[in-house]
Amino acid sequence: MKTSFSALSSAGVSRLSRQIFLFSLPLMVSNVLQVLFNMADIAVVGQFAGSLSLAAVGSTAIAVTLFTGLLMGIGSGVNSLIARWYGAGDTVQLRRTLHSAFIICFLAGVLLFFVGLFGSRPLLQLLNTKEELLDRATLYMQIYFCATPAIGVYNFGTAVFSAIGNTRKPLVYMLISGVLNVILNLFFVVVCHLDVAGVAIASVISLYLSAILVSISLLRTKEIYGLRIRELRLHKASACDILRLGIPAGLQNAVFYVANMFIQAGVNSFDTTMVAGNSAAANADALVYDVMNAFYIACGSFIGLNYGARNPHQIKRSYWICLTFAFGSGLILGLSLVIFGRPFLALFTTEAAVIEAGMKRLVIMGLSYAVSALMDTAIAASRGIGKSLVPMIACIGGSCVFRIIWVFTIFAWFHTIESLYLLYIFSWTITAIFENWYFWRCYRKISRDMAI
Repeated sequence: MKTSFSALSSAGVSRLSRQIFLFSLPLMVSNVLQVLFNMADIAVVGQFAGSLSLAAVGSTAIAVTLFTGLLMGIGSGVNSLIARWYGAGDTVQLRRTLHSAFIICFLAGVLLFFVGLFGSRPLLQLLNTKEELLDRATLYMQIYFCATPAIGVYNFGTAVFSAIGNTRKPLVYMLISGVLNVILNLFFVVVCHLDVAGVAIASVISLYLSAILVSISLLRTKEIYGLRIRELRLHKASACDILRLGIPAGLQNAVFYVANMFIQAGVNSFDTTMVAGNSAAANADALVYDVMNAFYIACGSFIGLNYGARNPHQIKRSYWICLTFAFGSGLILGLSLVIFGRPFLALFTTEAAVIEAGMKRLVIMGLSYAVSALMDTAIAASRGIGKSLVPMIACIGGSCVFRIIWVFTIFAWFHTIESLYLLYIFSWTITAIFENWYFWRCYRKISRDMAI
């Protein structure tokens, strides 16, 4: 959907709600498709390569998202800045930000490629990955990390299109690359018998396709957000703004995953059946979160647009509408997983013991997802008004440090899988309280400033 700024700035509540929903819908579908295609990786491995391969790929999830979360964070900073300059009508700043961002996102992907290539095995060992899973998990990670430059470029393109209101193109590109991913999964695993390597190779090829498609689209457009090779350079001020917003957001994601590495280590302390069940059930996290994340992206984009146009009333409206959508979707999807959890898990494994192990996670998480909306909407809103550092610090303390402490205290005392999973809802609640206090404090200040 391509949304005009004049319409955004004058919309009433019901109209703004429709605009946010229509803006979010392609993002939501794109995110869900990405999750479903990732699930296809797990399903193909689980169905055709066995539970050991399923557990091996699943045991890499935290380590992989640790690094890709950095790229996503930088992309969110790009999104907020492009939306701000687009809303303000500042073509010069928009183009400087655009071309600086492309270079930063690509170089960040290249850097993470080398980190992942040489750091995969030590990181998996740090996570107490089972010895029988270690070789397969390492191979999967090393191949997958060949795609981090492509992930950086695709996140950049998605951030730009979302910021200017066009959320359909990333959806189309994700659909094309995702279908290719599924076809290649089946070919490499079922026909070529490449096991986890086949799934990783399929992911790499499809991710590069999506990056190429989004880059070509930005190069071909004649709009002010079009990418031009001759303009590719780092503008100091723009690069600093991108890093000022993107690095804290990326570190926030990364530290989240560092804390989750301790959780994965806790899961790995149980038997292989529990590890496989957790791996299968964790696919639900991505499914629910990515639906909710569409509204967080909308929150940052709409608030950024209205911040650039100095419209505090619409900033407030955008926040409450996005929070309502995110909370409601988390609640509905979470309860659905509690009710239909076993059929969901049967997509990834045929082993009854693994399904039962997975249900232990789905029940607790399904009743908790909606609470995370209170935290993440406030973080996205703060980023939309240019505040990223304090939300990062709060997130590190309230969610990340708290989770690590929980692992070494509550979980260490009870050592049950339920006591491990319960840390999510408690950490989300603690972090949400501070994040909302901070956003509304900043909002009141900018409202006063804009009124002058």
